[in-house]
Amino acid sequence: THVIPNTIHTSIMANQANPCPCDIGDRLEYEGLGQEVQIEHTNGYVVRPSAPSDKAIIVIHDIYGWHLPNTRYMADLLAANGYIAVCADFYPGKGSWNPSDPWDKFQEWLADRLPTNINKEVDAILRYLKEQCGAKHVGVIGFCWGGAATHYLASNYSEIKAGVSFYGIIRNIDDNSAMLKSPTLYIYAENDDYIPLDKVKALEAKLKEKCSVDYQLKIFPGQTHGFAHRKREDVNPQDKSSIQEARTDMLNWLNKYM
Repeated sequence: THVIPNTIHTSIMANQANPCPCDIGDRLEYEGLGQEVQIEHTNGYVVRPSAPSDKAIIVIHDIYGWHLPNTRYMADLLAANGYIAVCADFYPGKGSWNPSDPWDKFQEWLADRLPTNINKEVDAILRYLKEQCGAKHVGVIGFCWGGAATHYLASNYSEIKAGVSFYGIIRNIDDNSAMLKSPTLYIYAENDDYIPLDKVKALEAKLKEKCSVDYQLKIFPGQTHGFAHRKREDVNPQDKSSIQEARTDMLNWLNKYM
């Protein structure tokens, strides 16, 4: 049985109608159960399970950064299920995307924050987890930008035991990046305006051709970008079963391979 953190008082922020890659979703006024710590050159939100554990999950945020309460809620969900979880700032000194920023500047903003240019942060987090938290088994999950970063880690870091990529747009999938080192679950939404299904099919074809470890791609019918962490089941009853199913899939995948 999976454990869900206690619900904190929440308020809804309406999604603004604009031609953006992804919206910020339903705002959670959620303060989190963990603490903020310094991790070498960056910072991180760290939450520990109630019982000692040597299993840790790196939680990689979306473009809205490590402060987004929705992402911290997911870290708390992992801790409630027995994992040390750390959601670190992968944009140290640069800043996250703000919903009020002009979207015509997004590609310029993104060019300085590529999800494949994160080795310095990943190495610092791995050292922290091993030296400060006693972690012996490390996995990774990520959302949107972090979903692409999760694929990068699963392709390049042999110490990562398992990955779960939520709606990560995997650009320029080549033979090397398809040779996953870690079993990885990919969760996508059928009605994702940012990630066309043909991109998902191309990823699946390349993995089928080149990948020798376990992987799975799952497309959730009727869902939109960000559904598993930015949508709130208490205000989206029609989406509740999909949100909970995606989170359960995440936990089952991690439990299997961690």
